[in-house]
Amino acid sequence: MTFIHQSSPHTHSGARVQHLMVWLLLALIPGLAAQVWLYGPGNLANALVLMALCAGFEAGFLALRKKPIKTALFDGSALVTGALLAVSLPPYCPFWLLIAAAFFAIVLAKQLYGGLGFNPFNPAMVAYVILLVSFPVHMTQWPLAEKLLPSGASIPSIYTVLLNWFGAAIEQLNSGLSGYDALTGATSLDLIQHKQGNTLNAWLDQQQVFNQAHFAASGSEWVNLGFLCGGLVLWVKRVFTWHAPAAFLVSLGVLAAFFYDAGSSQSPGSPLIHWFSGGTMLGAFFIITDPVTSAVSPKGRLVFGALIGCLVYVIRAWGNYPDAIAFAVLFGNFAAPFIDFFTVPKTYGHSQAPSAKRFFEP
Repeated sequence: MTFIHQSSPHTHSGARVQHLMVWLLLALIPGLAAQVWLYGPGNLANALVLMALCAGFEAGFLALRKKPIKTALFDGSALVTGALLAVSLPPYCPFWLLIAAAFFAIVLAKQLYGGLGFNPFNPAMVAYVILLVSFPVHMTQWPLAEKLLPSGASIPSIYTVLLNWFGAAIEQLNSGLSGYDALTGATSLDLIQHKQGNTLNAWLDQQQVFNQAHFAASGSEWVNLGFLCGGLVLWVKRVFTWHAPAAFLVSLGVLAAFFYDAGSSQSPGSPLIHWFSGGTMLGAFFIITDPVTSAVSPKGRLVFGALIGCLVYVIRAWGNYPDAIAFAVLFGNFAAPFIDFFTVPKTYGHSQAPSAKRFFEP
């Protein structure tokens, strides 16, 4: 008698990890292009350096672990992590900050857990939070958009980027400007948090970031539109399902609309401001859709996205950090196994999903 051993039946999309990573990198281009257009070449230079650093740390740590380097390195995940860090970090941060970001993301948040597929937290967000808590000054010095710069100033050049990487004084970089504050300013979300007793509408009218914007905040609205366009491409290509991004944006928008209260002095801002400021669209389409650190089932992804959207709003409105994407995502990553526990997906061949109650029954 002959026995034929076969695996259980499974469906497969046919997509390979490398293929998905290439699409992720391509989809980041519109948002990155908007950053370069508005703020200069800093984010582009950081992207090239961070992708190289992340790949280098990945190869080095794999060698230390005596693991195959080629297969893990060429899946492209390290390059995507570097690109996500580059569009998240301020464009003119020092070079040592880039090295620290790559180390924390690849070594601490990924390889120490076993590599791709085993990390419980999003590597880029782990690195971002560590840097934000450890070096808040460097992590909050975002430049002004070009049209908001003082008269006679222009966005920095690539030469400026190189000088700033290695600690050159800001006076050497832009002669005629009074100092670093001439190039940087409070972000839109930071301004919303510190209205100095003004009503929201009066405060928005006083601030160039808002009174020169089209519908949200000058600069960040175009960057978020870029990431929105890239994210929609990924959705059309079925890199991820709609559940987590939709739940995230809807929950954030509903809370923003509920507490908007027509723009009083206590108002945390309108839904448009929250959707198109900070890292909202980057988080919605490139961070929370990470299949390794998010929930598994469609129902679970709805809960996962809604949870992160609520946390983002709560921290933005009443917390100490103006943008909260990284903190909310890490909390969501922590809660993902718990969400999966109560949103158990249907087993292949069964008509309905098993109830989580069975785990509590004697």
